[in-house]
Amino acid sequence: MSERSERPADLTIAELLEQLTGQTSRLVRQEVELVRDELMTKASRAGMGGTLLGGSGALAVYGTGAVVAGLIAALATELPTWASALIVGGGLLTGSAVLAVLGRRKLRMAFPLVPKDAAERVKADARAIAEGARK
Repeated sequence: MSERSERPADLTIAELLEQLTGQTSRLVRQEVELVRDELMTKASRAGMGGTLLGGSGALAVYGTGAVVAGLIAALATELPTWASALIVGGGLLTGSAVLAVLGRRKLRMAFPLVPKDAAERVKADARAIAEGARK
């Protein structure tokens, strides 16, 4: 750019175009960086939600196994054996339910993967550029 520090009305068209090109490329780079950051945050939330749901499934399998073992023990032995198996199975299933609720909440926070904040900033930038071009 020119070394002169003049008002935009005093600059040549070439200097104005140079400024416009520099500012536009800088704006695009900044918006791309913001979109990347927002998508990384959403992907991280989705990953955590998926992990929690996977843990929920694993606990549900073990809980179901324990409940089945408790029912079998109830048919075959005295009360303390099957009662303890049912208590353990119920605890595992309760833990599974808690993880499922947490995982679902995390997944809802992550989706949709559209970067809403960045999209709004791009629209605002486009409006500002359009208004500036009209002046």
